[in-house]
Amino acid sequence: MYAAVARGAFRRYSTYRAATLAGTFTNTVFGIILASSFLALWQARPSLGGYDQSQAVTYIWVSQALLVTVAVWGGGFQDDLQDRFRSGDIAVDLYRPVDFQAWWLATDLGRAAFQALVRGTVPMLVGALVFRTRMPEHPLTWVFFLLSALLAVLVSFGLRFLVSITGFWLHDSEGVRAVMLVVSMFFSGMLLPIALFPGWLGDLAPLLPWAALVKVPTDVFLERADGAGLLGALGFQLGWAAVLLLAGRGAQWLATRRVVVQGG
Repeated sequence: MYAAVARGAFRRYSTYRAATLAGTFTNTVFGIILASSFLALWQARPSLGGYDQSQAVTYIWVSQALLVTVAVWGGGFQDDLQDRFRSGDIAVDLYRPVDFQAWWLATDLGRAAFQALVRGTVPMLVGALVFRTRMPEHPLTWVFFLLSALLAVLVSFGLRFLVSITGFWLHDSEGVRAVMLVVSMFFSGMLLPIALFPGWLGDLAPLLPWAALVKVPTDVFLERADGAGLLGALGFQLGWAAVLLLAGRGAQWLATRRVVVQGG
């Protein structure tokens, strides 16, 4: 059943062709701008953060591919769920003979699969044609990268689900979502690689769950870790995914003990 839900979400997002085309074009343009800026920065400061020029440029294109796939900005099922809080239809969701969290997770996995195929691959291909990028040297790296991207989606879902659950109490989680957007963009490494963060901030950021969204998958793609380091990076993502999913289930249990539905 959950596989059918995921397939339905995939088909649903595939119908928004104009929006997908516009988003893909925007990702590509921003990728070119950021990659050009990084080239200028790395020409002035070679090997900054342990990246060479080609790695720094590749970091931009991988992060652009992950931006919508992993939903670093939020969105996805959150928009649907917020509408259902406002309308009161959330009561119908709770009466369904399915697991509430698993239903929305299946929906988000279907969304992520479609976005990865379109808004993930096209910017990467353009970046590889326009700039000198660094592709993985070992074929297995692609497998580990896809696994890391999947774990990044699970961590992202865990964070976004916790934010959405606040709607049971607030009826509107837009304020919490706005705060999460800023935190996620900064601590995921989307705006700037975490390796460039100074002092205690550079020590703290890699330990937070947001690092699992962009920093870890990008480092896996760039083969900055192997052997035990690679397993540790994937384990870091898996650990945060488990913690956040369990936290979401606990928050869901607290929220649904006594539900007040918007509108009556």
